[in-house]
Amino acid sequence: MLKKIVIIGPESTGKSTLAEQLALHYETVWCPEFAREFLLTNGTDYTFEDLLTIAEGQLALEDEYTTKLEEHSLPLLEDGGHIPLFIDTDMYVMKVWCEFVFGNCHRFVLDNIVSRKYDLYLLCNVDLPWIKDELREYPDLETRKKLYFIYKDIMVNQSTPWIDISGSYEERLAKAVKAVDKLLDAS
Repeated sequence: MLKKIVIIGPESTGKSTLAEQLALHYETVWCPEFAREFLLTNGTDYTFEDLLTIAEGQLALEDEYTTKLEEHSLPLLEDGGHIPLFIDTDMYVMKVWCEFVFGNCHRFVLDNIVSRKYDLYLLCNVDLPWIKDELREYPDLETRKKLYFIYKDIMVNQSTPWIDISGSYEERLAKAVKAVDKLLDAS
């Protein structure tokens, strides 16, 4: 059975790094964040409507990776094996982004929060040093903490298991592996 593990949290908290490390550890794939490529191609002066395009693109990318992984792993899945797919960002991230920047959220995002099912969330904390890049918007720690607590509130109020990921990159990976192993062993 395919297990979908989502990595979420504020920007510059090591989400992509963790997704890539986990995919290497479990010899599987990870679904990247669609927004990064979209913004690199179209610029950082985005609109509310652009966030809908990004949300649609993220889900299409997730579906593409899901299908490829299921097709590639079909014999193992048919034997009752468990394959993890690590997903960098989901509709909760889009919801927070829409509401934090524009004070509103697309119905598409909300509907997909309800309809999409995941097996585990890894919430990345803001205790890593800020790394500047051309796409990041909130370098100040207070804003990053505020965003982290918005994500944490979402995690507490939904039913999918989740864990807080903090510490060094090595500590984060160890915590994530422990949680993913527990998920895979329980299935």
